[in-house]
Amino acid sequence: MRRPATPAGGYKLIAVDLDGTFLSGSGEPHEADLAALRRCMDAGVVVTIATGRLYPGTRPAAEAVGIQGLVACADGSHIVRASDHVTIKHNGMHEEATRFIKSSVSAYDLPTFLFAADRIVHDDAGGDFVPYVRTWSDDVRRTERVVDHPLWDERLALTAVVALGDEESLLGCVERMREHISHHVQIAAFPLRRMGTLWGMIARASSDTKGSALAEIARSHGLELDQCVAVGDWMNDVPMLEAAGRSFAMGQAPPEVKASATDQLEETSVVGGGVARAVSVCFGL
Repeated sequence: MRRPATPAGGYKLIAVDLDGTFLSGSGEPHEADLAALRRCMDAGVVVTIATGRLYPGTRPAAEAVGIQGLVACADGSHIVRASDHVTIKHNGMHEEATRFIKSSVSAYDLPTFLFAADRIVHDDAGGDFVPYVRTWSDDVRRTERVVDHPLWDERLALTAVVALGDEESLLGCVERMREHISHHVQIAAFPLRRMGTLWGMIARASSDTKGSALAEIARSHGLELDQCVAVGDWMNDVPMLEAAGRSFAMGQAPPEVKASATDQLEETSVVGGGVARAVSVCFGL
């Protein structure tokens, strides 16, 4: 159960998710939300981003707001200083895990994408799905055979692996991985509603979440988590929503996500305004 929210006036930082929260379906910031975060910046509130995107896919939003400090990418596995784009922390997957993931996606013949700190690698099998993964990063590179790419063998190089497929194959692959490497990686499987009957999965290192990244960013500013506000809409936002002193779930968020937040918004990602509402409630701006 969520603890009571911090009393009004005690908040010093706001962290926002991107897709489904701050950005529209076309990938652009909602105008009201962008204006609200800029007011926060002008008032001395720390503004940060916590997203599943890689840094190249995060950078335009950070620059639009004017963020110079730390932002959390890849669900907290990669923390970058926006002012000079320097990596502060990168938590790549253990080689034992990547070897098993490689054998699993090969066994099920799934189109697969390798996510490094700043780029995405795919082969012809994933070509049709590039528009889907490009929201994570615009640095997308084609290789001859993704299973032969040297990133698999580089120590802690892979931030995440994404695979796509029909429900039976995808879930079979996920079950195989969970049985053998769940101690090394977090694995999520989900239907891709905008892509018919297709399912997707993402595997990444298990030790970091948006919640742990929020704690690290707060500490860098000398703040406690009770002084933080978070806004999100999806399952990967739950650790952040639970960690923050006050948190807001978007109107379209699933029930379990709403249950993890102190507040539930009426605003949805279709028209935006959820971030602006949170800014008004917590900062009076």
